[in-house]
Amino acid sequence: MATRHFLTLLDLSPVELHDIIHRAIALKKSPALREETLKNKTLAMIFEKSSTRTRVSFEVAMNQLGGSALFLSPSDTQLGRGESIEDSAKVLSRMVDVITIRTFEHEKLELFARHSKVPVINSLTDDFHPCQLLADMQTFFEHRGDIAGHTVAWVGDGHNMCQSYINAARQFDFELVIACPEGFDPEDRILQANKDRVRIVRDPATAVAGASLVATDVWASMGQEEERRLRIQKFTGYEVTPELMSRAKSDALFMHCLPAHRGEEVSAKVLDAEESVVWDEAENRLHAQKALLEFLCATS
Repeated sequence: MATRHFLTLLDLSPVELHDIIHRAIALKKSPALREETLKNKTLAMIFEKSSTRTRVSFEVAMNQLGGSALFLSPSDTQLGRGESIEDSAKVLSRMVDVITIRTFEHEKLELFARHSKVPVINSLTDDFHPCQLLADMQTFFEHRGDIAGHTVAWVGDGHNMCQSYINAARQFDFELVIACPEGFDPEDRILQANKDRVRIVRDPATAVAGASLVATDVWASMGQEEERRLRIQKFTGYEVTPELMSRAKSDALFMHCLPAHRGEEVSAKVLDAEESVVWDEAENRLHAQKALLEFLCATS
């Protein structure tokens, strides 16, 4: 059986993604389903970037399914002392059952996966954050049903979260309208591959009009802290406020992958409002990743 990886949402079929979402919802609703489906399985977690939700959700997921998780930072391993990615992948994949990696360059992740004998999961790269989109889609399904045919507005930087939303529009069959300043667009190759369902506008009010979901993220991601002051200037007018949300559908949901900077990309009133589902979204990282881990271990 060929090894399956989850580097982007495109690594799984739409049917497989829907199956994972429905399994995640079932696991959340019925703790009794937490059989030891991953008993004696070990997840290795290689993180070059800091994390709260991702690390905790993966460790707890393995624990609840009867397995174990091993956290590895570059400073504690030979990766941080010059061992090649290829050699590290060959060694680790002979000792553990699944590996999740949080790093900067997406190409590093792809290189590791090519030399791994076990499934590799993208915990976040500079280009994509597919695990977060599983949780986001689960959250929408729970509150509003299938997202197919709906309109989603992304307001902010065209970075890894935005590019994962582009892939989600393709895999879950919704329209995505992106509002971002000039110079902060997603990669053109990703846009062109999905131009039938994704478009860019510069006005956030135009983007959210008629949207069933409004999503955003911080304006300065990890590794961009020195650019924060400049980015705040560039993104003036892109804060998600109650007034902006009022232009979306009356029952529109608001999502943010967290951590949030209240008063920058989103106002506190929106983050704490009834239509905000950010806390469900954060919790669902746990359930969606349990379903993903089960799937990858069963199909590889």
